[in-house]
Amino acid sequence: MRRTVFNEDHEAFRETLRAFIEAEVVPVYDEWFAAGQAPREFYYKLAELGVFGIRVDEEYGGAGIDSYKFEAVLYEETARAGVTFGGSGVHVLLGLPYIKMLADDEQKKRFLPKFVSGEEMWAIAMTEPGTGSDLAGMKTTAKLSEDGTHYVLNGSKTFITGGVHADRMIVCARTDAPSAEDRRHGISLFVVDTKAEGYSVGRKLDKLGLKTSDTAELAFVDVKVPVEDLLGEENKGFSYLGHNLASERWGIAYGAYAQAKAAVRFAKQYVQDRVVFGKPVAHFQNTKFELAACQAEVDAAEAVADRATEALDAGELTPAEAASAKLFCTEVAHRVIDRCLQLHGGYGFMNEYPIARLYADNRVNRIYGGTSEIMKSIIAKDMGL
Repeated sequence: MRRTVFNEDHEAFRETLRAFIEAEVVPVYDEWFAAGQAPREFYYKLAELGVFGIRVDEEYGGAGIDSYKFEAVLYEETARAGVTFGGSGVHVLLGLPYIKMLADDEQKKRFLPKFVSGEEMWAIAMTEPGTGSDLAGMKTTAKLSEDGTHYVLNGSKTFITGGVHADRMIVCARTDAPSAEDRRHGISLFVVDTKAEGYSVGRKLDKLGLKTSDTAELAFVDVKVPVEDLLGEENKGFSYLGHNLASERWGIAYGAYAQAKAAVRFAKQYVQDRVVFGKPVAHFQNTKFELAACQAEVDAAEAVADRATEALDAGELTPAEAASAKLFCTEVAHRVIDRCLQLHGGYGFMNEYPIARLYADNRVNRIYGGTSEIMKSIIAKDMGL
């Protein structure tokens, strides 16, 4: 089936990105994997490539292209090569929408040029040790000082991707107690300088997958945050988080589809090269049937991912549609990658093969950004159930 989601500009970007990955990432990826993170210097290279500024207005140093399709190409090309770009994904997919939506002109002038150049890497801190999908239960607080010049931040966060390298952290905290009518009331968003006194990065967490992205625990002890760094209006943070979840879930859905597509590519290449009982594994009927079934699932996921991309670019992707795309694409990727690993036999269990790393990286897709069970609840509610 012919795809219509990409044009010549996207394909030119794809060629540039593929060459960049082959030259700058593939040769050193094993080193990143062993270290548990990509080096900070790598993000400057991504900035030079223009990756961080695609959706940033030209006046702040960006390209001013209001489209997620270039990010879609990035998902496809990194998955195709069996690599990731460390924690840079949260910088663009999670950090940028909040700046664009909530920052005032003065904040944009301060934040966006350094965002584009990679001088300041961004991440967002929502999850707490006792609060995952139920963000209304967060305990981190931000209290306005008596003189009204700053907030005092106290609390902790966990599972924060990009938390080690981040220079600016969007922190979700309570500025007021939840009301009897609405327990989501009282959450605000702050842009916190990670060099501020009282801000500390705890353990760099040892994850099952996504080994090259830095994920950490954070702690805040009387961290002073200037009132000028409140993002949006006080106590309206929960609605802001909900607004941007559609683009976040699109990213997870699209990334999962790209991983599934890559898994079929890896498996097809392996079974054509691997010889057992005197002939390539690809010659056995079971191999053909398995890969054909996987390809059919990838085709369906591609259609869902492309439709979601078009809706997101048009500003029409609803929370329920994003949840549906995430649920479908992540579940497809789970099935396809597992079957493709099986076709590798024992070698599929070895980290030197990209399918093994892909298997581990993919598992979190059905958890973060809202679990599959939460996605089902959102879809059911939209159905009137």
